[in-house]
Amino acid sequence: MARIDSILGIVVSQGANELRVGTDKEPKMLAYGIAKRLSIPSTPASTLRELLGEILSKDREEAMRARGRVEVPYDSGLGAFKVTLISRGDVNFDAVFVKDGARGGAKAGAAVTPIHVAPSPDAAKPAGMHTDVEPRPTPPMLAVVAPASGVLPAAPEARLSEAAYLGAAPQAFAPANAQPAPSSQRAYEVTEALSHLVSRATSMRASDLHLGDGEVPVLRVDGALTRLEDEGVIELLRILPLDEQRIQRVRGGESVDLALEIADIGRVRVHIYRADDRLAAAIRMLPRAAPSLASLHLPIPLDDIVEMPQGLVLVCGATGSGKSTTLAALAQEVVHRRSVVLTTLEDPVEYAITPPETSLVRRRQVHRDVKDFASGLRDALREDPDVLLVGEMRDPETIGLALTAAETGHLVLASMHARSSASAVERIVDSYPPERQQQIRVQLADSLRVVVAQRLLPRARGGGRLPALEVLRVTHGVANIIREGKTAQLATALQSGRREGMLALERCLADRVLAGEIKAEDARAAANDPASLARYLAG
Repeated sequence: MARIDSILGIVVSQGANELRVGTDKEPKMLAYGIAKRLSIPSTPASTLRELLGEILSKDREEAMRARGRVEVPYDSGLGAFKVTLISRGDVNFDAVFVKDGARGGAKAGAAVTPIHVAPSPDAAKPAGMHTDVEPRPTPPMLAVVAPASGVLPAAPEARLSEAAYLGAAPQAFAPANAQPAPSSQRAYEVTEALSHLVSRATSMRASDLHLGDGEVPVLRVDGALTRLEDEGVIELLRILPLDEQRIQRVRGGESVDLALEIADIGRVRVHIYRADDRLAAAIRMLPRAAPSLASLHLPIPLDDIVEMPQGLVLVCGATGSGKSTTLAALAQEVVHRRSVVLTTLEDPVEYAITPPETSLVRRRQVHRDVKDFASGLRDALREDPDVLLVGEMRDPETIGLALTAAETGHLVLASMHARSSASAVERIVDSYPPERQQQIRVQLADSLRVVVAQRLLPRARGGGRLPALEVLRVTHGVANIIREGKTAQLATALQSGRREGMLALERCLADRVLAGEIKAEDARAAANDPASLARYLAG
């Protein structure tokens, strides 16, 4: 038994499900997000390490340092726990305890709340804690309404367990604080056929549902397409009954976007368009609760990002690579670790970010609360934000405003469609005319802090996908490379920057393959430089 059982026993006996322990901090105990009294003196690093005891054996610590993380079972006598040991550099690490079983009354298989322990040596910076929140019982369904524009309002925030990268189906819910729709909005009918198809998609852990008039439905599960032949061909307007105005918009070459709340299932984003002279729709399942960083199984810790006082942090990747999930996890972490005003600009609002009393969240949806990203970002600079989350940097005006915000004392978290950190830098620069590009390089070198380029790859044994990352940190040398326009040299900086917390994509892919987590053929398909991947795999 590890000595931490003495504290876990208090947590269990008090009906709590979350314990926060940090170096030189008083432990805190919570019961499903509500703080409970726990009188224990501040714990020094040496004692905190001793608490883990046999959980952190020499062999496990060596494996954790080599692989970045290891998962081990632990039976405490208080129940079975899965413990994930996560390396955070040469010295620091996290231990995440997830208790088997769910809160009383929850359905079997429901997500449970991890108990997080973040030990750190006395000389190191104290580690912040991760917080997950368990689903609340499902209250009555939120009314689904649509304004005349065809874009539905996002539902109010709710605290839920995440259905992130890990292959878990999104949890059914409706916000407890839902308000009646304004009379100027008209109800959008969610048909039984649509509910059935979305329910089936979530049960199969699909991320997307594709519908076409006269075609069988198609699901995307773990990146692969699956046809639902047994459903037969569909008539799209029977599943998505559009009014005449929206039908004419689509037939005229426009598209219609809806965000729907479906009873007992969850929330989806619907994009309706015309292809091959027929109606088609792409439906994205929207997990609502922002995940914790610890739950994402990242190969390298990103916790330090949320402590940055200012600067630009870019999360890059293709559509469906998990950019929004990583941004939501960073945003959730920052509001819990710091006392901040977080303003988000999203299209649409996806994850619920639940701040404690010490922070404030202002969420603005493009085309609902604000005209476009640039207008929203310009307004946000007058709204006293500490942290800005920009759903996508897609035009020079938005990019310029984000750089200005990063330079003027704000932490800016933003996403961009780019395959690598080098291509992200070049895309920003190339969005401006030649006469302004050198100025932008200088501005970018001064404000950029971290670039994360990510992929999602199927697990080797099935059951979800894992992220593979490229992480570029803007050191003095990297800033000079950007300033001088020598972005081809960023690959060398990545390969030699492990001590600064950098990670080359090919190194990450090789580590995942050697650990048996992903297949070599999938790694080769995801690599930017297959030759470098081959060298890493050869040892």
